[in-house]
Amino acid sequence: MFVLLLIAALILFGFGFLNPLWWVAAAVLIYSVTRHGHDRGRGRGGGSDYGEYRDRRERQDRWDRRYSRQHRARWRREDRRDRERRG
Repeated sequence: MFVLLLIAALILFGFGFLNPLWWVAAAVLIYSVTRHGHDRGRGRGGGSDYGEYRDRRERQDRWDRRYSRQHRARWRREDRRDRERRG
């Protein structure tokens, strides 16, 4: 897709020798591709930003479940029992 837009910009640049208005059109095309190129591929719902957000939230939820206060208290009890068994 990017290559096609680049070819279109080159064609418009070539037409600019006939009428300078084509140079303006080529400049606008190049500007729009470079300025808004990072938005390509996003669909409804935010695209990759939403996916990154969801992944981060899932990791945070797993961390919270794994290292919650209940688990820390259980680990302390288990450590205490282990220490008592060892001597």
